[in-house]
Amino acid sequence: MTAFQTVSLWAAPATGGDVVPARAQMATTLGFHIILACLGIAFPTFVLLAEYIGLRRGNEVAMTLARRWSQALGVLVAVGAVTGTVLSFELGLLWPGLMHRYGAVLGLPFGVEGLFFFLEAVFTAIYLYGWGRLRSWAHFWSGVPIAISGVFGAMSVIAVNSWMNQPGGFTEVDGRITSVNPWQVYFNHAAFYEMPHMILAAYMVSGFLVAGVYATGILRGRRNRYHYAGFALGFVPAAILTPFQIFVGDTAARAIAQDQPVKFATMEYVPQTSTHVPEWLAGVYVNGHVYGGIKIPDLDSLLVGFSPNTKVIGWDSVPAAQRPPAAWLIHLCFDVMVGLGSLLLLVGLWAVYTWWRKRKLPPQRLFWLLGAVSGLAAIVAMEAGWVVTELGRQPWVVYQLQTTADAATKNGGVLTTLTLIIIGYAVLGVATIAVLRMLSARWRRGDADQADVPYGPTPEAPASGETRVGV
Repeated sequence: MTAFQTVSLWAAPATGGDVVPARAQMATTLGFHIILACLGIAFPTFVLLAEYIGLRRGNEVAMTLARRWSQALGVLVAVGAVTGTVLSFELGLLWPGLMHRYGAVLGLPFGVEGLFFFLEAVFTAIYLYGWGRLRSWAHFWSGVPIAISGVFGAMSVIAVNSWMNQPGGFTEVDGRITSVNPWQVYFNHAAFYEMPHMILAAYMVSGFLVAGVYATGILRGRRNRYHYAGFALGFVPAAILTPFQIFVGDTAARAIAQDQPVKFATMEYVPQTSTHVPEWLAGVYVNGHVYGGIKIPDLDSLLVGFSPNTKVIGWDSVPAAQRPPAAWLIHLCFDVMVGLGSLLLLVGLWAVYTWWRKRKLPPQRLFWLLGAVSGLAAIVAMEAGWVVTELGRQPWVVYQLQTTADAATKNGGVLTTLTLIIIGYAVLGVATIAVLRMLSARWRRGDADQADVPYGPTPEAPASGETRVGV
């Protein structure tokens, strides 16, 4: 996993070179990889949760889920390693200005992320190979470093991105970095809301994706204990974390209003600094007017400072060249993120209410339809949030210190690599889905647990005195 940095075709400055294709290439690779990054951060925890329940309660269904999910985990980690490596090379190839000027600052968090990635890879291999070969609880604990290293690796990457939004912790003299405070770089001001926001998003994406798979199966008539357990193991943790994510997101929005006021003004359509600022739901801003939106008087000022008298800084605070482009896109992406997050919260509350009243999940088909698309909704919300974060920072790659145009490569050939990346990632995406579907088909046939491959769960006898790890 590597930098969650930049990207939109619409954000390119009017000047030069290969900035637009460089952004498009970064957007393509990052947009693909970030889904795998979320699964790399959080999916191991769901696998371990299933195994823990299986071992602790002797639950054969949970153990079967853990064994099978670990196969999918192996596929996802392998593909994520490939796409993450591509992003690592792109940092130097597409953004040499950034790495030349600030590489000394960003080296530490990237180095820490690399260490956690290798730790994650090593223990993933041990965990996958250890099915049926390690004692039951020893096998479970061999997977714990995977989950821990995924979270700390994500924190290291987010440290880079949050630093780009709120740079500090270094001394620069005549364009050269002369000293660096690693702690201030790693735990910069924006890190305190970006880190939890992204990690919670990863758990929501992973949990709702898992839930969506099994909700789809239930809609297709597979109403058995296996599918209900698979749904619950994904849906319940993700639904529990959703209100915390909304709280963190609300806190982050107020921090952005203080730290990056022009970004916030773009998110909320605030052309002029003023009080009693209204909130716009949806709508497209064109030539001073919002078309198709719903206006709620004073709400934006209330959200920022809990008073309609709160002053909100607008676009007029900076020259036009320092304002983010495509305000309509940033605003709509922000609304999509908030709207889908709120919808997922309501679905979770529906489940809680029904369980409280009847001790069962809602039987209505609408609930299971929403469950089936919840994973896609979480992905779209997460991707929309990153468009807001990165496009809203423009024209800066390092906020108020270096423009994206200055950071981008001046070499040609980026259109060629962009074309190859689009084709290659399309093939990789189709292949990944095809492999996962093949695994799913084997699971439905019931022969997946007999796979004679070195990484696969095997039905071998457990060590003496231990519970069998398997079905």
